[in-house]
Amino acid sequence: MDENTIQFRQEFKAKLIEWLSLEGKKPEDIDDEQALFKEGLGLDSLDAVEIVIALKREYGIPQTAIENKREIFATFATLADFVQKNRTI
Repeated sequence: MDENTIQFRQEFKAKLIEWLSLEGKKPEDIDDEQALFKEGLGLDSLDAVEIVIALKREYGIPQTAIENKREIFATFATLADFVQKNRTI
């Protein structure tokens, strides 16, 4: 993994914590291969909506680029990699 990816993932973890108000979580608490939903971070469908809204606002990723692509939300790494590759802002 290159230095840009490492730095982006750290920043993205901090933003995710902020967007979702994950009390008591720090970026280092989120493992890159951790599932986002259910047994992983324990996110739910409302959290997914918040993430989609934030991705549009913060990174210029349109909702249509994310719709019906559940695999993007499999782990933190899959989401972070998608955002890093598709951001326009």
